[in-house]
Amino acid sequence: MKKMMMTAIGMLAMTSAVMAQETNKETSNRIQEQQMKAQMDSLDAVFDSLELKGVTVTAQKPLVKMEADKMSYDVGGDTDSRSSTVLEMLRKVPMVSVDGQDNITVNGSSSFKVYVDGKPNVMFSQNASQIFKMMPAASVSKIEVITNPGAKYDAEGAVGVLNIVLAKQQGGGAAAQALNGLTGTVRGTVGTKGAGGGVFFSAQQGKLSASGNAMYQYQKMSGLEVTMNRETLSDGSLMHYEQNGTQRVPFTMGNVSLGYDVDSLNTVSATVGVTAFSAKMSSSPSTWMTGPAYGEGLSYTYDMTTRMRSTSLNASADWQHFFSADRDRYLTFSYLMTYAPQRTEVKQIYPAPMPSMETLNKPKSLEQTFQLDYTTPIAQGQTLNLGGKYIMRDNDSWTEDLEYKHGNDIGAAYVEYDGKFGIFGAKAGLRYEHTWQNVEYKKGNGADFKKNYGNLVPSLALSLSPSMTQNIGMTYNMRISRPGITYLNPYVDRSMPGNITYGNSYIDVEKMHNLGLTYSSFSQTLMVNVGLHQSFSNNQISDYSFYEDGLLHNTYGNVVKQRNSSLSAFVNWMAAPKTRLMLNGELNYMDMRSDVLDMKNSGWQGNIMVGAQQTLPWDVKLSLNAIANTKSYTLQGWSTGMEALVASVTKSLLNDRLSITLAGITGLQDGGSINMDSHSRGRDFTNLQHIKVPLAQAQLHVSYTFGNTRVRAKEHKSRIENDFMEKKSEQEQINSTTNM
Repeated sequence: MKKMMMTAIGMLAMTSAVMAQETNKETSNRIQEQQMKAQMDSLDAVFDSLELKGVTVTAQKPLVKMEADKMSYDVGGDTDSRSSTVLEMLRKVPMVSVDGQDNITVNGSSSFKVYVDGKPNVMFSQNASQIFKMMPAASVSKIEVITNPGAKYDAEGAVGVLNIVLAKQQGGGAAAQALNGLTGTVRGTVGTKGAGGGVFFSAQQGKLSASGNAMYQYQKMSGLEVTMNRETLSDGSLMHYEQNGTQRVPFTMGNVSLGYDVDSLNTVSATVGVTAFSAKMSSSPSTWMTGPAYGEGLSYTYDMTTRMRSTSLNASADWQHFFSADRDRYLTFSYLMTYAPQRTEVKQIYPAPMPSMETLNKPKSLEQTFQLDYTTPIAQGQTLNLGGKYIMRDNDSWTEDLEYKHGNDIGAAYVEYDGKFGIFGAKAGLRYEHTWQNVEYKKGNGADFKKNYGNLVPSLALSLSPSMTQNIGMTYNMRISRPGITYLNPYVDRSMPGNITYGNSYIDVEKMHNLGLTYSSFSQTLMVNVGLHQSFSNNQISDYSFYEDGLLHNTYGNVVKQRNSSLSAFVNWMAAPKTRLMLNGELNYMDMRSDVLDMKNSGWQGNIMVGAQQTLPWDVKLSLNAIANTKSYTLQGWSTGMEALVASVTKSLLNDRLSITLAGITGLQDGGSINMDSHSRGRDFTNLQHIKVPLAQAQLHVSYTFGNTRVRAKEHKSRIENDFMEKKSEQEQINSTTNM
C-alpha cells in the first residue's frame, strides 16, 4: 500500500512537473512575445547614433515601413521635417503626389479621407491643401497611407486613408513608457513670407498620461497673379480678367489628450482639439469684355476683399476592456463629436453706375458618432473583428436668401478576419452601411426630399513574405464617397465676373473599385517599394462647366466614368554612412469619359521628387530636394506642371536639445515663381487661366527640447474611424489657393 502511495505521489509529482513545465513554457512564450514586441517598439533606438567608450557608431533608421495594406513615413526621423511644411513632406511619401496647384492625390486620385491621430477631422477634409501648407512638419510624427483600410474602417474615401499622426513625445521605446516625467519641445519660425511657433509636451505620472500640442502660423504672400481668358465659340465674344493681390493666412491648432489605466483590464481616454484657419485676400481686379454678347464692349476695375474663416472642434472619449491579462481579446466603446462652422464673406466695390455686391455664406457641419468594436483570437495567428457604428451628420448652409439643411444618418456593421500562416497573410472583410438622407430648404427655392440606400462593401488583402526583408501584397476593395457640403450647397457664388458656382443637392454616392499589387524590399542600405494600382468608377463625382445665358456655370455631378492605371516607386539608398539618396515618383494614365456631357479626355501624367541628405563635418546636416510635375488632365481640359528646389542646413547643439535650421524654397520660373496654366473647354466655350505664385522664400527654424527626454506618454488613439471626406474639385483648390 505504501509502495502504491509512493508510486501515485511520484506520478502526481511528474504530472505536476509536466503541467508546470507547460505553464512555464506558455509563460516563457508570452514573455518572449512581450520582449520581442518591446524590441520592435524600441527599433528606433537601435538605428539612432550610438556612443560607447569614445567610439561612435553611426546608422540611419529607415524612413518608410511598408505593409500589404498600409505604409508609414517617419516624418520625425527625416531631417527635412525641421524646416518643411506637411505639404512639402507629402511630396516624399510613397503613393502620394502634390502638383503645382497644391492638389493632393493618393494613387492618382483626390478622393481620399484625412485623419488626424486616427480620427477624422472635418476641417482637414475640407481644406487639406491649405492647412498642410501652413502646418509645420515638426509637429507631425508620421504620415500613414492606408490603401486598403478594410472592413473596420468606414466605406467612405474612394482610394483610402491619409492619417496624420501628431508628434506627442520625445525619446521612446517600450521601456520608457513606464517612466514618470515631463518632456516637451518649443519651436519658432521666421521667414521672408511669414512666421510662427508652437509647443508640444508629453507627461506621465503613474496611471495617468497626458500630451498636448499647440501651434500658430502666419503667412503673407504678395504678388499673386491670376489672369483668365474666355471665348464664346458661337459668336466669338471674349472676356479677359486680371488680378494681382496679397493673401494673408493665419492658422491655429491645439489639442490635449488624457489617458488613465483604471486597472490592468480597463483603460479610459479622451481628447479635445481645436483648429482655426482663415484667409484674407485683397486685390483690384480688372475685366475687359468684347464681342457681340457685350455690345460695344465693356471694361472696368473694382476693389475686392475676400475673407474666409473655418473652425473645427473635435472631442472624443474611449473605454476599452480587456478580457484577460494577455490583452488579445477586448471590447471598445467610443464616442466622437466634430463641429465645423465656416464663414465666407466677399465684398466687391464697382465703379458707378455699377452696383456693388456683398455676399455672406455660413455653412456648418455637426457630426456625432457612436461605435462598438470587439476583437478576439479564434486560433493561433488568427483574429476575428466585429463591430457596429451609428453616425448622425448634419450639414447646414445660410445666406440672406437661402437656408439649407442636409442630414445623413448612417448605420453600419462589419465582420473582418485576419490570419497569418507562416510567410502568408490574409485579411478579408465585409461591411454594410445604410444611409438615411433628408434635405430641407428652410428658406429659398428648392424642393425638400428624402431617400435612403444601402452599400455592401467587400475588402481583401493577401501578403507573401519570402524573407524578413521582402513583402508582396495584393489588395482589392470597393470604396464609396458621399458628397460633402461643398458639393451639395446650392449657394450661388458670383464673385468671379462672368462666372457663377453652385452645388448640386441631388448628387448620388460615388462607388470606386481598387486593385493593387505592391512589392517592397529592405536592407541596411537600400529600401525599394514598387506598386501597381488600378481604380475605376462609373459614377465619379466631378466638377464641370457649361455656358448659358452669358454666364459660365460651374457645378458638380456624377458625370464621369474614370479609369486610372498607375505605377509608383520609392527608393531610399544609404549610399554611405552619412549619405542618403531618395526618389519618390508616380506615373499614371487617366481615362475620363462622360455620356452626360458628351466628352472624353485621357493622357499620361506623373510626378517625381529626388532628394539627397548629407551629414557634413561638425555634424551639420545638408538636404537638397528637386520636385517636378508633368501636365495633368481633367474631363474638360488640362493643367501644366511645375518645378521647384528645396534646400536646408541643420545644426544640433546642447546634446541635440537645440536645433537650428536655415531653409529655402524656390520655383524655377520667373524669379523664383511657379507659373501654372489651366485650360478647359465645353460645347460653347474655351477657358484659359494663368496663375503665378511667388514661391521663393527663406526661413530660419529654431527648436528646443526640455524635460526628461526619455519619457513617453501613452498616445491616445481614438477607436473611431469615421470617413467624412469632403472631395475638393480642382477648380475649388485653385480658387482656395488664390482666394478669388
